[in-house]
Amino acid sequence: MNTAIALKIARIPLRGSSVTIQTKDRSKGPGSLVSKVGQSLRHAIASGQYVPGDKLPSEVELTETHRVSRTVVREAVAAMKSDGLVEVRQGAGIFVLDPDIQAPFNRRIDKARVSSDLEVLEVRAPLEIEAAGLAALRRSPAQEEAIFECHRQILRCIENDQSIREADLALHFAIADATNNPLFRQHLEFHGAAAIPQSKVMPDPRPADQTAYRRMIHKEHEVIVMAISDRDEEAARNAMRDHLRGSQIRYRDLLRDFRAFSS
Repeated sequence: MNTAIALKIARIPLRGSSVTIQTKDRSKGPGSLVSKVGQSLRHAIASGQYVPGDKLPSEVELTETHRVSRTVVREAVAAMKSDGLVEVRQGAGIFVLDPDIQAPFNRRIDKARVSSDLEVLEVRAPLEIEAAGLAALRRSPAQEEAIFECHRQILRCIENDQSIREADLALHFAIADATNNPLFRQHLEFHGAAAIPQSKVMPDPRPADQTAYRRMIHKEHEVIVMAISDRDEEAARNAMRDHLRGSQIRYRDLLRDFRAFSS
């Protein structure tokens, strides 16, 4: 293994490690706020504070309770909706879903949503490939550490059997920030949660499959992160291209499966 890469990997603390890295405080960033609100709502559901069929507080109430903008609340709810935890009923509110109800396959796959996610991926690809290359050239030491921390957070989510959606988006935000061109982050913020399609469109995938998928995504991210850390512009672009191309292929496969089942 390349010595420089080995040293960089060594800086990523393993589970249970006492190593502490000083990084810039980003606790007030949009990605962190979305994650904070999402985790609070997920905990409330998991603890039984809200049970299937219950209505969650309104958007206005959530913004006041968590002291965040409506955009942050909408992104957190969108991520939970994609994970099959809640349902947004127009004019009625946000309701907790029953994870034990198994819907038929052709109802569990939302064809329109898969198509929309694929469209976002196609538009996002050239900009994010460019962002990865620029991040490799321009990233500061603090920005490099922020990228590493986001990558570590994804691993923590995997180890705790949690959705990686919000942590995934935070990593892409960190890469966009490392370009030092604010338009790259604005592009991701515009698409919001749709910029990071859910790993499984069905809300009830087998746990082993879900974990395997998340670890695969983490491995793809690792190649991108290490290339940016090494200031290898070409490798960073190629790694991001491979990552996004893989996502597009997976979503096209879902659409093909949907058509086959529906025919």
